[in-house]
Amino acid sequence: MKLAKRLVLTTTAVAAVTAGALLSAPVGLAAEPKPAHDGVDTPAALKVPDGNRLTRVLLAEGVQTYTCTDGAWKLLEPAATLWAKNDHSRRTVALHSRGPVWVSTVDGSAVNAAAVANSPKEGTIPELLLQSTATRGTGVFANVSYIQRLNTRGGVAPAAACTGADQVSVPYSATYAFYKPAK
Repeated sequence: MKLAKRLVLTTTAVAAVTAGALLSAPVGLAAEPKPAHDGVDTPAALKVPDGNRLTRVLLAEGVQTYTCTDGAWKLLEPAATLWAKNDHSRRTVALHSRGPVWVSTVDGSAVNAAAVANSPKEGTIPELLLQSTATRGTGVFANVSYIQRLNTRGGVAPAAACTGADQVSVPYSATYAFYKPAK
């Protein structure tokens, strides 16, 4: 039953976000931003190691879902839809979920990753540098080595204490930059 409830909550939240539930006003970057390729600003702490090249920038909107654990909110999973940075129609090209994992809706390729660095931002979830732990398929996410979560907005767990097995989904948006090894 818990899985069914989580799926309903996640599906509902993603549908609401996709329908335009989030505002799209930009938020300033923490730390000293360093211009990166394709107009994405990157804090120095999240620099991708030399030998990797930017291959794709996707915008995302979704939710960070938290569950009550011992009276405090703990991240359960993200759920977001991603689209190409310059696609004004916002056609979904990938889904982001627990793992964390990103799966292409175009070709089925996928990348799992783990955070290796973060850059805190006031009032929003931190920006992250993630390193790939596995990839699947031959499509857009094949051989991805690093992912940056940038320009984050929202997604922060509630400050109030919680009880029982409560869950809450908090809207967020971000820019994801995907890197592959330079050839």
